[in-house]
Amino acid sequence: MAESKLNIVVAGAGLIGRLLAWRLSKKGHQITLFESGSLKHPAGACQTAAGMISPLSELFHCPLPIYQLGMQSLQYWPQWAQQLELATGVSVDYRQAGSILIAHPQDRSELLQFQQELNAKLGPEKSGQLQWLDRNALQNLEPELSGFERGLYLASEADIDNRKLLPALLHALEVNNVQLREQTPVECRPGEILTGNRTEKFDLVLDTRGLGARSQIAGLRGVRGEVMVVETAEVTLNRPVRLLHPRYQLYAVPRANNQTVIGATEIESDDMSPISLRSTMELSSALYSIHPAFAEARIIKTRVNCRPATMDNMPVVESRPGLIRINGLFRHGYLLAPALAAQAEREIDTLTQTTEQVT
Repeated sequence: MAESKLNIVVAGAGLIGRLLAWRLSKKGHQITLFESGSLKHPAGACQTAAGMISPLSELFHCPLPIYQLGMQSLQYWPQWAQQLELATGVSVDYRQAGSILIAHPQDRSELLQFQQELNAKLGPEKSGQLQWLDRNALQNLEPELSGFERGLYLASEADIDNRKLLPALLHALEVNNVQLREQTPVECRPGEILTGNRTEKFDLVLDTRGLGARSQIAGLRGVRGEVMVVETAEVTLNRPVRLLHPRYQLYAVPRANNQTVIGATEIESDDMSPISLRSTMELSSALYSIHPAFAEARIIKTRVNCRPATMDNMPVVESRPGLIRINGLFRHGYLLAPALAAQAEREIDTLTQTTEQVT
């Protein structure tokens, strides 16, 4: 018995909105995707992020459910990236080469604290996911880190180039005949959306609007994040590197064309103004401390955005007849989006099967 196909609207064309529209259109559902801004030039946090998929690294600051969802996402990302590349002919540069955590000698206790925190949350049986590296092992994996004596290797972690992924998803939506409606803010209700003074009916509304849904999610707030993109041929990293420090964690994520995305800032503010002098100096100084050759790197871009976050920084997943709402992914968009999209997809599969049995 064939499953019923639904007329579904996705409100919000960020990462999870695009993933849901793509996955559901592959199953033959009629999908309409609304975006309040531009589809080709997204302005949300998904465009600014570094694209890290790092459940172990994030567990240090986050509750266990974030890690568990992230581990699920690590199962989806390789298959989904491959499917997307086959459908579009465009590489999204998914890389599962792990990540490395380092600290300067005076901050070596940060590495020990990191290990102890993860052991406490995961238990001894999973402590093997962290591998200590001495100087030789560290240089074998990352020759550019010759100035560091020890590090932690998290082999399961991955990253993806969001600047390639988001256009690839948009192309896949066009191929799958998804109706794309940009520059159209909407309000979401069960089974319907409001565009201006017009109401449109659908079998199901998927609300993934991020901060655009603030009026409907109590306590949803914006948390400012800033990144810099630098370019130099003098330093070549093979995977994301995190520098642990008592005040912050700097990450450096290598990208194509000798570029590196660096970031660490997390500011309780909705401010979308350009990156501050203080952040620029702190990021640059921390990057220079990883390798002196970064001193001659050129700052080619700075990016600022506000991540949608709840009061406890946990994602919001709400479901009622005619409406599924997913929001509040905070700094974990690429870590959580596949797991939450797959969860919604399973719920919709159940709904279509039930609808078919009723009819």
